[in-house]
Amino acid sequence: MSSFRALVLEEKDGKVSSALQTVDETALPPGDVTVAVSHSTLNYKDGLILAGLGRIVRKYPHVPGIDFVGTVERSDSPAFKPGDKVILTGWRVGEWYWGGYAQKARVKSEWLVPLPAGMSAQQAMAIGTAGFTSMLAVLALEKHGLKPEGGEVLVTGAAGGVGGVAVAILARLGYTVVASTGRAETHDYLRQLGATTIIDRAATVAPPGKPLVAERWAGCVDTVGGATLAGVLPAMKYGASVAACGNAGGNDVPASVIPFLLRGVNLLGIDSAMKPMPERREAWARLLRDLPLGKLDAMTSVIGLGDLANESQRILKGQVRGRVVVDLNR
Repeated sequence: MSSFRALVLEEKDGKVSSALQTVDETALPPGDVTVAVSHSTLNYKDGLILAGLGRIVRKYPHVPGIDFVGTVERSDSPAFKPGDKVILTGWRVGEWYWGGYAQKARVKSEWLVPLPAGMSAQQAMAIGTAGFTSMLAVLALEKHGLKPEGGEVLVTGAAGGVGGVAVAILARLGYTVVASTGRAETHDYLRQLGATTIIDRAATVAPPGKPLVAERWAGCVDTVGGATLAGVLPAMKYGASVAACGNAGGNDVPASVIPFLLRGVNLLGIDSAMKPMPERREAWARLLRDLPLGKLDAMTSVIGLGDLANESQRILKGQVRGRVVVDLNR
């Protein structure tokens, strides 16, 4: 088809609005691979973009959606041929470049990863940037010495997309997972994902003026940032690491340097958008191996393009549990 359906953002007088439109293929940006998109997903960053927050988008009109999966229609690259199933996450697609909330996308071939055999398109987008980030966080912790016998591993913001996938992966790998959340209604859900213990997020915050408290956490996947991250650091075990991959709780971290100086704590920054290809392929291979796809399916809801406006507001309010897949043909 030469035209396709897309969610298009427009900006007028500093306000961003969205509407479903029919777009001609000639409007697609430059690239050497054209993909018929079947599914995308909703991440926290997508919510910010749809709300016009954070000045993430550089130019309007714009098609958002930082992830997509689909089938190659045309390719000028030897790396891919028509019919290949491919995934895209990151590379500022959906931010600086048109993204996945459309039935077609045109991108650079070096941004694409083959869809792993044994994983469906819907499952790939149930993972999306959130699950990919979770796996990168676990890989970083492992590379800094985390082992299941080391003790409890904390996941903050555990009921969200990144946190939920992290809980499921860590539990599958044999870790004792403690899930931190402020949403009491998600406790049963988190236990089903594999959390051994669930604590209120307020319990992760160290008392004021206490740069160190009793050692507890062998590792941490922090999806929140802000005061939550600052509160986790004093309770890290000697030489333990925190993989920081979110800022829903704020960009400022009112923390002391003492945990780094006296306990050798490591703070590992996790970026998924510009991750080099070898590490991307490693992460997707590990996701296929270490993420229980049955649990992934249970934490996934599916919506259409027309539902994004409402769901994006809910994700910004912390009301979305698990992962949201966008079916482009729904």
